[in-house]
Amino acid sequence: MEKNSLDPSTNQKEPNAACQQEDLKANSIHVEDKTTSPNAKPINLLQNKWIRAIFDSSLYPKIFQWAGFVVFAIIIYAALFGSTLPHNNFGIAATWVLWWPIIPLFFFLLGRFWCAICPFAWLNDIVQKYFGAGKPVPVFLRKYGIWIIDAFFILITWADHIWGIVESPRGSGYLLLIIVAMVVFAAAFWQRRTFCRYICFIGGLSGNYARSGILELRATPEKCKVCTTQACYKGGDKAPGCPVFEFPRTMEDNTKCNLCGHCIKNCPNDSLRLTPRVPTKELWYIRKPRFAEAALAIIIMGIVLVQNVTMLDIWPSMLAFTQSLLHTDSFNIAFTAIFATFMALPFAALWLTSLISRQGSESIVYNMTIFGYAIIPLDLAAHMGHNLFHLLTEIKAVWYSLIALFTGTMPEGSLAIVSSGPTIYWMQMGMLVLGFIGSAYSAYRIAGYHYPGKSSRLKALIPHLVFLLIFLLINVYIFNLPMAHRV
Repeated sequence: MEKNSLDPSTNQKEPNAACQQEDLKANSIHVEDKTTSPNAKPINLLQNKWIRAIFDSSLYPKIFQWAGFVVFAIIIYAALFGSTLPHNNFGIAATWVLWWPIIPLFFFLLGRFWCAICPFAWLNDIVQKYFGAGKPVPVFLRKYGIWIIDAFFILITWADHIWGIVESPRGSGYLLLIIVAMVVFAAAFWQRRTFCRYICFIGGLSGNYARSGILELRATPEKCKVCTTQACYKGGDKAPGCPVFEFPRTMEDNTKCNLCGHCIKNCPNDSLRLTPRVPTKELWYIRKPRFAEAALAIIIMGIVLVQNVTMLDIWPSMLAFTQSLLHTDSFNIAFTAIFATFMALPFAALWLTSLISRQGSESIVYNMTIFGYAIIPLDLAAHMGHNLFHLLTEIKAVWYSLIALFTGTMPEGSLAIVSSGPTIYWMQMGMLVLGFIGSAYSAYRIAGYHYPGKSSRLKALIPHLVFLLIFLLINVYIFNLPMAHRV
């Protein structure tokens, strides 16, 4: 049977034998779910005929990708050729007032679903179909991809403040074009969605936050044992193989799966299940913790602090003090010094915490790694809390600027849908408290998983609870201060 011609990615070359075996080996161990009764049968949302029909449809996820690409094209046009005033530019409003604030909620509710419908993913597939060389993913990307994502995230945040990317329509447009160029380059040379898995900083962020999410896609081991086709990974007549090199049979986390549905379409044994789960559950029993993944959570902590502080009334005074301290008038030098400090502080604080927490001959880095995952829920809450302010007080800028893009006239009126400061504040506080509870409970479960005996668990746990509490209180203090608008 001919492969589905509607999907440009069906033209992708299958990974060579060495890469394929490495991918299957990397996903070859199944972790028992210790929070579920052995007799309990997981809920499978794919048994709902409407949900199943969506995933089985040849139009999923392409119809979302097409729509997203149209919107993306309008955003690029507006950013590059529209108004130079941020509050009048649809590209700025749609990207930084709407998309950036709501994307963390997507990750929490639907995992990496955004990555399935992302216009960059569709562009990747188009380029591969017509120009792809289909070469194996370079070893350095497979080995250091998460560190590249970490570095990319830091660089983007630093560059935003140095060149004012978020406040500049042209700057935002150029950033998007740079990402487009990176997608095209990766798709032209390497297999599947190499960019999405190993390079994209949004992919790294989504994988990080999706670990806290309430939804998981997993295979049924009993059914997979009798499978001889591995169509979920290799592809079949209905869809190509997993675009992000995952093997669903032994997939144990949400960091890579983007709910594209290819494995659901291809599986001859109906093995896949889409299951609701307890938030943060994935963080409790990580079989093979990686410092690079935990480091991203620590980096996000620093970035959230930077993004908050630079929008506060105290920021000019902090900047002036740093310039005086360094004997320079340069904004770039002063900001870089402050930025480096804020990025280093969470690492230093967690290092000190792990120094106190570690047990016996356990290394500080290992302790930082296993408990670093517990930071993720509070990171997510702080990120959402910060952006909630911009979403609720500036969201009408999206509609107004879209009207201005096509009519040339910017409507007047308030940009807010919620103008009550106390209402927004208490919503932010609620998010922070929930995030802290999620992080504290995750730290508790992590301690229970890694340390035998009540006394050793408490000794390991208490320093990290104090660390999380301090981070919570810092964010509570920041959210009590007046914050500048984004547009």
